[in-house]
Amino acid sequence: MNPKILDKYIIKTYLKTFFFTALLFSLIAVVIDFSDRLDAFMKSGVSTYEVVMYYYIHWIAFINGLLWPLFALIGVIFFTSRLAKNSEFISILNAGVGFHRLLVPYMVAATFIFVFHLGINHYIVPLGSKIRIPFENKNVWRTTNQTRTKNIHVMLDPTTKLYIRNYRERDSTALDMRIETYHDTELTGFIEAKRASWLGPPNKWQLENYIVRRFEGEKEYLVVRQGSELDTTVNITPTDLTRIKNQHQVLTTPELKEYILQQKNRGIGGTRIFETELYRRSSEPVSIFVLTLIGMALASRKVRGGIGLHLAIGISLGAIFIVLSRFTMTFTNAESLGPVVGVWLPNIVFFLISLVLIRYAQK
Repeated sequence: MNPKILDKYIIKTYLKTFFFTALLFSLIAVVIDFSDRLDAFMKSGVSTYEVVMYYYIHWIAFINGLLWPLFALIGVIFFTSRLAKNSEFISILNAGVGFHRLLVPYMVAATFIFVFHLGINHYIVPLGSKIRIPFENKNVWRTTNQTRTKNIHVMLDPTTKLYIRNYRERDSTALDMRIETYHDTELTGFIEAKRASWLGPPNKWQLENYIVRRFEGEKEYLVVRQGSELDTTVNITPTDLTRIKNQHQVLTTPELKEYILQQKNRGIGGTRIFETELYRRSSEPVSIFVLTLIGMALASRKVRGGIGLHLAIGISLGAIFIVLSRFTMTFTNAESLGPVVGVWLPNIVFFLISLVLIRYAQK
């Protein structure tokens, strides 16, 4: 048997089965989601064109980004189990093609899906989410903004700290703003304002009833300057104080890294969900390799019950994998697990399972 012909056949069959599975489940998912959100869409008065173009086109990419590993598992089990049922798998092994050599075309096909999945997770889905999530927030969830309004402490840069006692989102106004400057952890001065109003980009604020104070050693210059109004630049905008629902999904990976770094430098905190999202985008494509190994090892053995039994076991394993992934991500976001450990743990656990299955697979 020519291994190259066999490789091409397996790669072609794997990819065809995978994309057919993705298409079938995507259609089912759209029907279920549409029936669930139909009432909200009707109440919001959006047109069919808007629902399709602003929501479902991008939602399909989003749901596929989440479920492609499961689709890979189902696809591999489906066509491999068919080979085993017709005794073709045993014939291939008897022709001198070793089991581990037979894994090669499976891994090649999985690599193709892996690369595509990386691009989807890191760029395509976030770009689509920039359209989908605002549309969903406006027409489905209605109340989505999470604005910090009281006792806000923010590091504008390593030497400058901002404090706001009260912030009003409706007119972008801060009450009792204080900007402190430090040198080697020593307070060197600050600006206090009873009221600060956002004037617009780039970072322009108007301070009202302000006082500028400076320190030099233990000596305090009580008032360097004061007045009724002062236009100045403060390295923060109203958007830095407001987060929309699922904001971590609308940022491409470079934007996500920049946002996490910026928030940490400012001391705002609350970046755990963003860090989890960053690592998830890479771990889920890797899980395609893990679930491909599991599906191939599981379905290669001819058993009573055939494809039906293999699919039942495979879908059950896939469901357990997804539940475990969501479970560990919940613990990660609750800061019970580190982001790296929480996101990669399901892959590690199921990779160990795949090694056991391969050991006892049809040889």
